[in-house]
Amino acid sequence: MREKLKALAELQNVDLEVASLRKAADIHPRQIAELERELGVARSAIEAERARVADMERQKTQVEQNITDEKDKVKKWEARLAEQRSTREYSALAREIDIAKKANLTMAEEQVELTKQLGQAREALKGKEAEFATKQQGLSARMGELRGKLGESEAQVKALEGRRAGVAESVDSTLLRRYEVVRKKKLPALVGVVAGTCQGCNMNVPPQLYNNLRTALGTDICPSCNRIIYAVEALQETPAAAK
Repeated sequence: MREKLKALAELQNVDLEVASLRKAADIHPRQIAELERELGVARSAIEAERARVADMERQKTQVEQNITDEKDKVKKWEARLAEQRSTREYSALAREIDIAKKANLTMAEEQVELTKQLGQAREALKGKEAEFATKQQGLSARMGELRGKLGESEAQVKALEGRRAGVAESVDSTLLRRYEVVRKKKLPALVGVVAGTCQGCNMNVPPQLYNNLRTALGTDICPSCNRIIYAVEALQETPAAAK
């Protein structure tokens, strides 16, 4: 019975190691997702800045086009002005020309201000793009590092699972089936009993059950937590075995 128990204990040690690796690796996907979110926020911010600059460029182009159109209009009107024979028509056209010229002056001032603001926005964008590039590089490097760690953990788990398959072959089939049922619900599934107390749930087992475990050096089921239990003495090396 001791050999069967030792084989099962070895199997559980592998399972515990796998569980520990998976628990430690679980944080990596969350960290990667958080870094991706942070990078996404930074990317959205820089894209918003680029869109703002592009909008200012469109405004400036539109104002420039409006100025050109108004100047062409004034030239045509001025050419027609000399052709006017009616004083009334002449005055009306002259008034329209004056209004158009004043509008052009206003738009020219707007163009100057837009040019100034656009220059400032472009310079600010260059600085922010440089900051974003640095941040992107750092976050990408960190994500690559985390993905590398995640890959290492997955490789270690895969290796342990291969080892587990070999260890499971040495476990008594009946005991293995019972262990697998318990393991799906809780781990560790196999726990020792010390001084009559189950180390899985810290509840006392019936004295007769404890005595049987110590005498037979086998396994049973804890009445309280349904784990597989054994007397710790069963896995302790005796003086004869130590020699």
